[in-house]
Amino acid sequence: MDFEVRAVGKYIQMSPQKVRLVVDQVRGKPVDEALVLLRFISKAAAKPVAKVITSAVANAEENFGLSRDDLYISRIMADGAPTRRWRRFGARGRFKPILKRTTHLTVILSERELE
Repeated sequence: MDFEVRAVGKYIQMSPQKVRLVVDQVRGKPVDEALVLLRFISKAAAKPVAKVITSAVANAEENFGLSRDDLYISRIMADGAPTRRWRRFGARGRFKPILKRTTHLTVILSERELE
């Protein structure tokens, strides 16, 4: 049986570019190894990524009865979400736009094939 278990984190208040720096380090790793690695990465994006991975593991254990030890991160994507446009007024009546970017994070776990 080849299950794919997914979890989605939406509207994370961080730019997708910053989240991808963290996501690229855990792609393809076993779940436990990835969570330990995320605990020691000194980036703000590590916390929401760990949260979504933990949610995917909980989905796998509760809904499909899969073992945590056999799971690995087969796909993980950080996609752009809606950008909130903000404004700051500058000197001489100028207008300084600020883009508050958000991210949708998708984690797909698969079961390792034992041979």
